[in-house]
Amino acid sequence: MLQAGIVGLPNVGKSTLFNALTRTRKAEAQNYPFCTIEPNVGVVHVPDERLEPLARLVGTSKIIPAAVEMVDIAGLVAGASQGEGLGNQFLANIREVDAIVQVVRCFEDEDIVHNEGSVDPVRDIGVIETEFILADLQSLENQEARLRKKARGGDEEAARQLALVERLQPHLDEGRSAFTLPLDENEREVLPHLHLLSAIPVLYACNVTETDLARPDGLPAVQAVRDYARRRGDARVCVVSARTEEELADFSPDEAAEFLRDLGVADSGVSRLIQETYELLGLASFLTAGAPEVRAWTFHRGMTAPECAGVIHSDFQKNFIKAEVVSYQDLLHAGSLHAAREEGRLRLEGKDYLVQDGDVIHFRANP
Repeated sequence: MLQAGIVGLPNVGKSTLFNALTRTRKAEAQNYPFCTIEPNVGVVHVPDERLEPLARLVGTSKIIPAAVEMVDIAGLVAGASQGEGLGNQFLANIREVDAIVQVVRCFEDEDIVHNEGSVDPVRDIGVIETEFILADLQSLENQEARLRKKARGGDEEAARQLALVERLQPHLDEGRSAFTLPLDENEREVLPHLHLLSAIPVLYACNVTETDLARPDGLPAVQAVRDYARRRGDARVCVVSARTEEELADFSPDEAAEFLRDLGVADSGVSRLIQETYELLGLASFLTAGAPEVRAWTFHRGMTAPECAGVIHSDFQKNFIKAEVVSYQDLLHAGSLHAAREEGRLRLEGKDYLVQDGDVIHFRANP
């Protein structure tokens, strides 16, 4: 299962957000730096509004949503790349994740100490990205000698990686993250093998108070983060109230909905954050629906029908024949699988079919 790491400066709400996402109290959230030392790991269900209507349509009450792992990582401080704070331990933990949810504090609270002395989310983002760049430069320096030796020995893969390292080093030296370097197709294939922090896809989670949740567009701090993300080009932004959502974990669904309505919002932002993180990881869901259960299965965008069959069971991929496919919307419109088949909405797809998010699929395979 792919992982998204929750990172940020100390006391910005990382552990509170982790608890809200996982509906647990696994992460200690206190008003002092480094209250999280060892990473907390939790499985988060991906909200999917298609599942309940689909369950009603096929007559089952059992629903299994898709899931993704979230990792709560200790707070970073300036100088982490040189060992400050939890330094190397923090950076090593981040190298293990596939996407980053960077929590940025967009609220004022005199009772919660800010490590930098004031609330400035863009400055905070800059602190973390600078440490990523410095750590990447050190990593590339360590990799270069090894790759150069292998390349001289005729290792073509090492030569490809070395060529990208030589392009990246001056780019990073100028204070620019790896993600901003224009890459050709060959270089895009090579980049993941270098394990660079500044190349990991990122989502900025603007943590606000419950009173600001209904009017985030009026908050200068949130607008500053959105402007920064637009300049960066590839980052996503979500507005959340981690403290509000953590409190809602003890409410019933009806009580939680009423509380949020009183705040003037339909959601605290956590559901959208989970969905955005899922997409940031390059993931999507195909659906299966029958008498036993309705289930969302996670797949990487661009996977073929046999590969998605293998998500359910390796034998399905090995013995794949065809896939019976209907889009969720077409199935809902038809009212039943039988009607969808009669109306020609359900189709047979072969080995080259690229599965789409929301496809409802029944795989045919040899015994």
